[in-house]
Amino acid sequence: MSAATGDETAARKNGWLRRLKDGLSRTSSQLTGSIAAALTRRKLDQPTLDALEEALISADLGVATAAKLTARLAEDKFDKEISDTEVREALATDIAGILAGVAIPFAPDAAHRPHVVLVVGVNGSGKTTTIGKLAKYHRDQGLSVMLAAGDTFRAAAVDQLKIWGERTGCPVIAKEPGADAASLAFEALAQARRDGADLLLIDTAGRLQNREDLMGELGKINRVLRKQDATAPHSCLLVLDATVGQNAHSQVEAFKQMAEVTGLVVTKLDGTARGGVLVALAEKFSLPVHAIGVGEGVDDLQPFDATVFARNLMGLPDTPV
Repeated sequence: MSAATGDETAARKNGWLRRLKDGLSRTSSQLTGSIAAALTRRKLDQPTLDALEEALISADLGVATAAKLTARLAEDKFDKEISDTEVREALATDIAGILAGVAIPFAPDAAHRPHVVLVVGVNGSGKTTTIGKLAKYHRDQGLSVMLAAGDTFRAAAVDQLKIWGERTGCPVIAKEPGADAASLAFEALAQARRDGADLLLIDTAGRLQNREDLMGELGKINRVLRKQDATAPHSCLLVLDATVGQNAHSQVEAFKQMAEVTGLVVTKLDGTARGGVLVALAEKFSLPVHAIGVGEGVDDLQPFDATVFARNLMGLPDTPV
């Protein structure tokens, strides 16, 4: 790696860490303020533990996770003097432990060419934008990427994906609005195989209010893809909008019934004080969290790092001092 390339990589990483810190600031500010307020007695007694548990629940970490974290804190520190920073350091360590098992960057399998990915999620979750950002990320890794505009229900989604295709230099397979999504996916896979693409990202409709139609469509897409490749799709990524907080749980449940969800992408962490929901999702579903998003920029979706996320959530430096 040249010095210039190394400098560029370091600059990109530092820029992402700044954006992550800024993006999580609403959650961390609320959470750290609540933790400080809970520690007025400077001792970890039962009223303080109750207040800390309430603070974690308010940040959408969930009742079960909040109870687990405060119980762990009490094991070592109950009825002892403790500072605000000590509490946040301990919570960050335990949260990182919860997240470590699910922080798995998405990596296309070279055994499948192309590696076929269905991208699912409700309308407004950021599916199409996520596909564009994933395309950019993997293009930068040297892979050839093709996009398929399978959300034929919304003309805007097709147009948006075409814009991302132009921006990232990736070909886009699209049809007129209302076209059959399964036949489009079939054609996209055939084209990707002919072109030797490494990765095929397929957008899908997100009209969860009519689950029966969506379930039927996703099932049909799977069936037609398997006519060409019995192992396709190789991944199914569910895109979740962090601003919905605990409603994300019901979305995961619904899509797990409709598709074989293999991993999560959590977006819009910069627009919410509910960033703790990611911890609750990890604890409940144990699905890989491949990437998180904290902005609209093309580089604002990056692989998920459990320790960096946990420390930023608690308003701490990225690494222990």
